[in-house]
Amino acid sequence: MSAYALSACSTADHPRSFFEERDILCTLFHYQMDGEIFADDLYESITPAAFFEKIMAGSEPTTSQPAAGEYAATWEPHLQAGEDILHVSLSSGISGAYNSACIARDQLTAAYPDRRIIVIDSLAASAGYGMLLEYLADLRDAGQGIEEVAAWAEEHKLELNSWFYVSDLECLKRGGRVSKTSALIATALKICPVLDIDAAGHLIPRAKIRTKKKAMAELARICAERIEDGASYQGRCCISHSDCREDAEEVARLVSERIPTLSGKIGIYNIGTVIGSHTGPGTVALFFMGEPRRA
Repeated sequence: MSAYALSACSTADHPRSFFEERDILCTLFHYQMDGEIFADDLYESITPAAFFEKIMAGSEPTTSQPAAGEYAATWEPHLQAGEDILHVSLSSGISGAYNSACIARDQLTAAYPDRRIIVIDSLAASAGYGMLLEYLADLRDAGQGIEEVAAWAEEHKLELNSWFYVSDLECLKRGGRVSKTSALIATALKICPVLDIDAAGHLIPRAKIRTKKKAMAELARICAERIEDGASYQGRCCISHSDCREDAEEVARLVSERIPTLSGKIGIYNIGTVIGSHTGPGTVALFFMGEPRRA
């Protein structure tokens, strides 16, 4: 069996220690804020609090995906060492990163014809994307080959449910996901939109919930309704948040009330600078394996 490296992007919103401990290559996205360009370096150069404080103070960050050459620079040393590459990309429904990775794959395949480079579109984002990587790293560590792990990812990736609410609509308004008028009305009425990532990897508004407290309860309700094996669920579950740890912990508590097997086992992560540039502060996202995503 050929050795292979598992690869991903920084938008999996797990800490650097995760990538190091699970032996996963990580190519960094970028963001621009206040006239400067920064790497999405998993909060090594800025804290989550400082990043979201800048947004609340009026900064309007923009983001950019890695170029094909950046993926190639990450992968080539491993190809030279005789390893294949299994890269899992941020959803093509929200980023062009998948296409960049495919360009790098094609270029390097020509240069290293004896090596395999497989690129998978996760159709996921943030810590849910990271959670998918956890499953794949487990399979790799259990001895499964690159083809088997890639096949598992393709077969099960749509079972990864991604649900979240947004309590500050300014970034959604700036990104064109809600109109200025809708944002003003929603803010005045304390409406928190609940969204998910659909089967094509796009962000889709599903409900308008009045008050953050009710939005938290709605995430827990959806989880209990859609999660694999219901209250006896034995899979992974995680939450990511944009500088609102207490809110994330409350969602974890509400989920654990409905699904006792998850009590104390829900991972909580920071939403990174790239995803956070689009969600803004006050967002909580919940990820679990369950019913296949709908269109």
